[in-house]
Amino acid sequence: MNDTSEAMRTNLWFDSLPRPMQEALIGRCETVTAQAGEYLFRRGDEPNGFFGLKRGKLKACTIREDGKEAILAVIEAGNWFGQTSMASRHPRLRDVVALERSCLFVLRNQAFDELMNNQTFFRAIAGLQSIHMNWLYRMIEDTTLHSTRARIARRLLLLASGDVTMLSQSRPDVTVSHDTLAMMLGITRQTLSLELKAMAEQGAIVLRYGRIEIASKDRLSSFQEYH
Repeated sequence: MNDTSEAMRTNLWFDSLPRPMQEALIGRCETVTAQAGEYLFRRGDEPNGFFGLKRGKLKACTIREDGKEAILAVIEAGNWFGQTSMASRHPRLRDVVALERSCLFVLRNQAFDELMNNQTFFRAIAGLQSIHMNWLYRMIEDTTLHSTRARIARRLLLLASGDVTMLSQSRPDVTVSHDTLAMMLGITRQTLSLELKAMAEQGAIVLRYGRIEIASKDRLSSFQEYH
């Protein structure tokens, strides 16, 4: 297999595909580069590909009714996305923009349709859709059922596992700005700062420049119980 696919093996979905299907998928893709701030697509665009992020970092976002940006997810290397619109041919539901210079695999429309005739790929896309839907339902649950502190704790734990990536082992810190985290949670930066300071005083986290260190995963997890 082309060694450019090796970076994708960090993703459990791709790694679970049979080797011939991995080769078929990568072999039909083209490679594109997006500069920081560049949009892969915007809400309302016609679907133009199924994407796999080889290198870099993206965000999925939308504009709220008050005109402010809401960041729905951080997309890290290894992730595949865009299958919903590709399968339905409905317009894109959100914006996806590069946070840094990023390199992506893109399976264009005709190649996607041809691979969808393969039952293995068809079932794999259905599985990926289920993974993303479960992640979305968790976000809805966080918004409707949990306190602000619980939501912050849950999102930090999720980000430590790569957000939508869901790594098997979490990382010791989260590289995210306070502004970005606040936009993810739909709260003000001032509210976030107060909550993070309180969580730091209780030994759950350590606030660093440009990142949040998880000092005690158990302590941070205990905040999830707050309603």
